[in-house]
Amino acid sequence: MNDTPLKDDMLQAMRRLAKSVTIITTSNGQQRFAMSATAVDSLSTEPPSLLICVNKTASLHAVLDAGADFCVNILGLQQEELSHLCSGPIKGEARFQRGDWRQDEAGIPSLADAQSAILCQQDGKFSYGTHSIFIGRIRQIRNSEEITPLVYLNGAYTTTAATPLAAAS
Repeated sequence: MNDTPLKDDMLQAMRRLAKSVTIITTSNGQQRFAMSATAVDSLSTEPPSLLICVNKTASLHAVLDAGADFCVNILGLQQEELSHLCSGPIKGEARFQRGDWRQDEAGIPSLADAQSAILCQQDGKFSYGTHSIFIGRIRQIRNSEEITPLVYLNGAYTTTAATPLAAAS
């Protein structure tokens, strides 16, 4: 069966799905790794957890596959440059040359001024096609006061207005 038309249609459909831009970070204890990603989602509130999908060809895949913990850094509009940096030809430690990066006690890097930095203990993984799905049990969250999400839609960066919802009466 030829899946090419279906694959092309899927890629076009996904261009219509607005997604928050994140940088996933991890460490093998000697080197830090980072990659931009939109394939991130909440999984459960009991226990608090999320999932990330990582291409098996990504440089940080082997570290995650070995069981490393990770951080999901949700980016704000002002961090578009960091997203480009972590998705382009620059690799390894060079991806950490810009931005205000911190490390927790386990050496997992997180972006100090991210919209949210969600530190996770890896709690499961599954292989599917070209990607692996890693489950992270949330162990710490840092949220910023300002909400200006960096969003990826139709091959371009944008944002949404963060207007609080009116309280229900």
